[in-house]
Amino acid sequence: MDFTIDAEQEALKGAVRGLLARAYPSSETRREVVTTEPGFGEDTWGKLAEMGLLGLPFAEADGGTGAGPVEVSLVAEELGRVLAPEPFVEAVVLAGGLIASAADDQQRASLLEPLAAGESVPAVAWLEPGRRWETRAEGVTATWANEGWTLTGVKEPVLWGARADLLVVSAATDVGTGLFLVTPEATGLTRDGYTTHDGLRAARVEFRATPATPLGDVSRDQTALLDAAVDAARVAYAHEALGAMSTALDTTVGYLKTRKQFGVTLNTFQALTFRAADMYVSLELARSTITWATIVLDAAAEGQDVDVPTAVAQAALQVSRAGRHIGQDAIQLHGGIGMTAEYSVGHYTSRLTAIEHLIGDGAFHRARLAARVSDHEVIDPIG
Repeated sequence: MDFTIDAEQEALKGAVRGLLARAYPSSETRREVVTTEPGFGEDTWGKLAEMGLLGLPFAEADGGTGAGPVEVSLVAEELGRVLAPEPFVEAVVLAGGLIASAADDQQRASLLEPLAAGESVPAVAWLEPGRRWETRAEGVTATWANEGWTLTGVKEPVLWGARADLLVVSAATDVGTGLFLVTPEATGLTRDGYTTHDGLRAARVEFRATPATPLGDVSRDQTALLDAAVDAARVAYAHEALGAMSTALDTTVGYLKTRKQFGVTLNTFQALTFRAADMYVSLELARSTITWATIVLDAAAEGQDVDVPTAVAQAALQVSRAGRHIGQDAIQLHGGIGMTAEYSVGHYTSRLTAIEHLIGDGAFHRARLAARVSDHEVIDPIG
């Protein structure tokens, strides 16, 4: 299997890296951006739109460029390298992907074109308090009355929920889970925003008989559409984590090569060098698994019969393991300075921890994989 990228993809990667290097030349720049509202660089968001990156996965008819999961992964990985706070995965991959798959032709055009142009930031409200990563909606219910739909219940956390120009909400209906659109000015809508530990934004969103518009056909269960969009977002988040882990490792190796103790640099001590080598092994194992999952996702997008949930669960499991290993060891190998807010490795570890709890932790994905074992044929180990 060929994991290499072609010349156009390499050019895309280089262009994104150049843009983000100018936007976030240091970790201090990033800290300044996330401490002011709305928590990301709106100027940088506009530049991402100018490059066509916000419409990357959408069809040309919807204002996009028709690229696939591989191109999306390249952008996500570059964002992770500098911990860029722009909501690319949340708005483009998750919300945009869900709109692209669930909406009718008229909705797609009216919703995706503003997103691709950087004029709208949608957010998906699907996570519910106490239900972890369950995509089947229960905490918010949809009711049909007086020739319209209303929503009642709570969603939390909703990433960028207080800033979002449009909410895509999963809600329980008589047939299962339906997807609905809610605008910020809707009556009965409360959005309480807060800063997360990695410096980004989330919100508790409450609906009290809030008017909503169906996204696509809510007369049927739309859980499968949400499952597919969340899995695509998991792969993109995995690439963001890959970029963050790569920078954390590079920063740690650079520190070991320059910091002196007892008159020699720290990489002189074998125990520390071996720990850095172990971090590298974790990174490359994660890279291989995540890249494979991206190729599987790309094959599914082309209509091939492949097992996306298994590939995604394996990639997410490696993110959980490698993220904890690399993040925690990066801090430990830096010693006391690694614990300070002024140094970057702690922020990388915080973001890696946040990503793990966005895509599902190791226990969740081990359970996903275990539940699918019955899908495979039994092999007689003796015969």
